[in-house]
Formats: sequence, C-alpha cells, structure tokens
Amino acid sequence: MLEGNRVSRISVRGFAVASATAVTAVGSVVGVASGSTAQNNDAEAAATDLTLLADIPAGQQAQVQTASLTQQANVQAIAADASAKKDAEAAARKAAAETAIAKKEAAEKAAKEAKEREEAREEAASRSSVRDASSFAPQSSYSISEIQAMARSMVPSAQFQCFSNIVDHESDWNYRAVNPSSGAYGLFQALPGSKMSSVGSDWQTNPATQIQWGLNYMNERYGSPCDAWTFWQANNWY
Repeated sequence: MLEGNRVSRISVRGFAVASATAVTAVGSVVGVASGSTAQNNDAEAAATDLTLLADIPAGQQAQVQTASLTQQANVQAIAADASAKKDAEAAARKAAAETAIAKKEAAEKAAKEAKEREEAREEAASRSSVRDASSFAPQSSYSISEIQAMARSMVPSAQFQCFSNIVDHESDWNYRAVNPSSGAYGLFQALPGSKMSSVGSDWQTNPATQIQWGLNYMNERYGSPCDAWTFWQANNWY
C-alpha cells in the first residue's frame, strides 16, 4: 500500500509540473499579444504552486486534471481574444485609410470636372459675344488702335493675346504691310495676299476682312490662335 501511494503521488506531481509548464507557455503567448512584461520568476512561482498539488490523494487526480485543463482553455481563449482584437483594430485602420483616399480622389475629380465645365462655359460665352467682319462699316483708313479694337471684338477673349502676339511679329498691326521680297501681304503676311479673298473682296483695304481670315486660318490649321502661337514660337513662322 505504501509503495502504491508513493507512485500515485509521483504521478500527480509529474502531471502537475507538466500542467504548470503548459499553462506558463500559453500565459507567455498572452503576455506578448497583450503587451505584458511579466517576469520569468512569476512563471516559476506559478509552477511551484502547482507542484504542491502532488500532495493531493490519488483519488482526486481527475479533479486536478480537469482544473488544469480548464485553466489552460481559459488562457488560450484570452490569447485568442487578444489576437482577434488586434486583427480587428488593424482592419479598421486599413478601412479608414482606404475610405479617406477614396474621398480625396472623388473630391479632386469633382473639382477638376467643375473647372472644366467653368472653362467651357467661359469659352462658349466668349464665342457667342464675338463679331464677324461684316459687322464693321468700311472706312477709308484705320488706326492701329481701331484695328486692335476690331480684333478684340472678333477674337475670343481667352485667345486674343496669342492672336495679338502673332500680328505683332508678322506686321506690327499694319494692314497694308507688304514683304518686299515675297509679296506677303497684310496683318498676317498672307502669301499670296489674294487668298484672303475667301472672306471678302476688300481684303486689301479692310482690316476686319483680314482679321476674319487670320482667325479662320489659325483655327483650321492649328486649332486655335494659342496653338498657332505655340507653333510660331518654335518655328518663327506659322
């Protein structure tokens, strides 16, 4: 009997030590997941306390085993909860970042579209307010300021500066300018000058006719006066 009791006590002690080791290992996992800084001596103390279970009679071993397994299950559940919480927080931060990026992109797109609509509206309004060559009564002569005023009323406002730059370089706003070597004529130095007759037969004496022809030429060949000016800057002709 004595020998049998001793064996049972050793078995209980071994199980208690093994249980303490398992609980301590799982507890360490929980500590890492939750940010705990528990010291090793705490784990050793827990193991020492559990080895005292060896003094429990052999008949109560099943209860000791059940208690140890229950404790291990609880510790594992805590570790699982901590891990799930971290994963949920990371997912929430990722979702919030993605939502913020999507909102920013949508706002930038809306702002771009609004700007394009406004520019289109301004361009349409500018075009609707322009006059054509036939709206000007012929005169015997014209000053530079009068010719420039005609151009401002015929060319869309957003394109006028580019249009003016070309005229400055080609004729300095002299509607009777003639190139002595090539015979190019007028505000835009058309070659031959007679091609401006497509707008009016008075192309030699009417700057409005020349302005209309020059504007048509820039739009048809380059897309706009500003596109024509870009080409002129690169090539010194258009």
